[in-house]
Amino acid sequence: MRRLALAAATLALWPLGLMAQILEPQQVAPGVWAIEGPAAQRDPQNLGNNATFGLIETSDGAVLVDPGGSWKGASALHDVVRGLTDQPVTHVINTGGQDHRWLGNGYWQSQGAQVITSAAAFADQKDRASLQLTMLDALIGSDGLAGTEPSQPDVIFAASHELTLGGTRIEIRHVGPAHTPGDSLVWLPETRTVFTGDVVYVGRVLGVMSFSDSAHWLDAFSEIEALEPVHLIPGHGPATDLATAQRDTRDYLANLRAGIRDHIDAGGDILGTVDVDQSDFAYLDQFDALARRNAQTVFEQMEWE
Repeated sequence: MRRLALAAATLALWPLGLMAQILEPQQVAPGVWAIEGPAAQRDPQNLGNNATFGLIETSDGAVLVDPGGSWKGASALHDVVRGLTDQPVTHVINTGGQDHRWLGNGYWQSQGAQVITSAAAFADQKDRASLQLTMLDALIGSDGLAGTEPSQPDVIFAASHELTLGGTRIEIRHVGPAHTPGDSLVWLPETRTVFTGDVVYVGRVLGVMSFSDSAHWLDAFSEIEALEPVHLIPGHGPATDLATAQRDTRDYLANLRAGIRDHIDAGGDILGTVDVDQSDFAYLDQFDALARRNAQTVFEQMEWE
């Protein structure tokens, strides 16, 4: 607790521009960027921005894919955006219900942006808001969390929503449940670019949570494959291609589910899931922290399939 208090006190002295340096922009097409946060846990330095965000520049304004994990996290993200475009952010798309996919909404609405969210994501956000804020208070500190409050989206859609801004067509498709019930894709048909939100993790092991759906997650991934994207911006990790996303997300999840199915069919119990072989994916960041927990969660889900 003493270390957390010291980190929070130090954070209060930092300019937000310095904090923004941990967010790394990567241009994937004209006017299209991935903005990658760290793979580590949420902490007072990253302000909850431990994810990958997206920016789409048009002649009539910019669209941000996911707002940041807190009010100050959103402000730090804004510092990065200002370095990439002179256009104001007019729209923010929430790709799911995790904190970094929506808890920065209020900041952007205060800047005049319109927030767009699927109905499933909005329901998930409301269900888990109190728990997420409590968790963030412990992880990023009360100073880092200052100003962060749940904020109602301006546009709520059921299955899909289309936005055309400055001649750029942006399609939003709810494909969850996957990592969260409200996971959505953002598709730019002109450049064949897809922002996947938490449907895709690259370079780090994905997290299967109690609110995840590991079976439907593979169906959601199939919808990405059907698009045949040239550029893929994951929810975690750097911009990449479809083959890398297949290896790090689809293949990991399919291997885990197959191993758990064999374990269940052999009469294994939840304690034995720690021995299910996931070693082919030990190269992924956070593997030691998450792999065994993932196995137990998938076992709990597959027991009833």
